[in-house]
Amino acid sequence: MFFIFLGAAILTVAFVLRASDGRFLGVFRTLATVAAVLIVAGAVRSAVVTIDSGELGVVRVFGKVNPVPLSPGIHFINPVADVVRLDATTHSYTMSAVHDEGTVSGDDAIRALTSDGLEVVIDCTLLYRIDPKEASRLLTDVGPEYESKIVRPTVRSHIRDATVFYQAVQLYTESRDEYQLRITKAVTDDLAKRGLIVESLLLRNITLPDSVRGSIEEKIQAEQDAQKMTFVLQKELQEAERKRVEAQGIADYQRIVSMSLNDNQLRYEQIKAMKELALSPNAKIVITGGATTPIILDTK
Repeated sequence: MFFIFLGAAILTVAFVLRASDGRFLGVFRTLATVAAVLIVAGAVRSAVVTIDSGELGVVRVFGKVNPVPLSPGIHFINPVADVVRLDATTHSYTMSAVHDEGTVSGDDAIRALTSDGLEVVIDCTLLYRIDPKEASRLLTDVGPEYESKIVRPTVRSHIRDATVFYQAVQLYTESRDEYQLRITKAVTDDLAKRGLIVESLLLRNITLPDSVRGSIEEKIQAEQDAQKMTFVLQKELQEAERKRVEAQGIADYQRIVSMSLNDNQLRYEQIKAMKELALSPNAKIVITGGATTPIILDTK
């Protein structure tokens, strides 16, 4: 557009000079030629636009927006049109209590009240992107500052609205996933009406009041102690059962052995032992007598 306006200005000057004095005819022709070249070059340059990967181009002609955005690539447009480039990649908007960690500098965490009247501090990150089909409408209805105008207030509002349905302890324990899903659905539905697609909403941190956090930690510690005691009791019961089974086995063995022993069995075992001793290479003396146990004397 700059070359077109410059060429038009030069052409205007050339006509003024020609009208004022005929001696400037040569100058007029030179200026007119330069102006024509600038206008043509500007028109060609303005008529060709390149949209990079990850971008969308919204064409505006004197304030009127073309409803069909330009996709990545080379396009020929009206030379007098203006192209607004929008980032079509995934955006990350973070609200955090830590300074310089969020999108807005400083403490930008969300403070909300629970159903039991306690204040919790919530850090979150929203991942979203522009719906290509709705890019023109987004630019028309909201403008390029859509993050500050609709993304930020929408997320903060829905988080506060959802928090009032839960107690502070529930947000820290069993209801956290349900709480996050509830917020995500509300934000997704609301931003979809504006032309934005929500990919994910992450609750990065939920900070509870010190009194509540202390109570939760004590409860968790008590549950862990109870589980530990249950484990110890089970182990002791298993050990007692093992000893009982072992004692019963020993008693059964002794009973069976005592029932099977008699004089003939003992005599047989004695003869086997004497035979093994007689076959031993060691020198020894065996003294027997009657039914008594033999006496073995080693000569070494």
